[in-house]
Amino acid sequence: MKITFLGATKTVTGSNFLVEGAGKKFLIDCGMYQGSSKEEGRNHETFAFDIKEIDFMLLTHAHIDHSGRIPRLYVEGYRNPVITTKATKDLCSIMLPDSRSYSRTRN
Repeated sequence: MKITFLGATKTVTGSNFLVEGAGKKFLIDCGMYQGSSKEEGRNHETFAFDIKEIDFMLLTHAHIDHSGRIPRLYVEGYRNPVITTKATKDLCSIMLPDSRSYSRTRN
């Protein structure tokens, strides 16, 4: 098993981990960066993985620093399952539409 720390390193926002093992690749969280303009600028960086290779995503909870870039994943083509609790799903259905426009790529 290989775990790549893609966010929430040297900062407390942007939670995002890629796990590879047993022929599968999955994400744990896909959070938005918050704080300084430099940190928030990271929300517009290219993902460090090929979205088409991700089999599923585990979302730990609804906080925006764990879920806020899910709309961007979707805009860029992700259509595989997001596994979470019902409470997290319910909260995200309210929160994530607001983060969608912010988390899009600036081009």
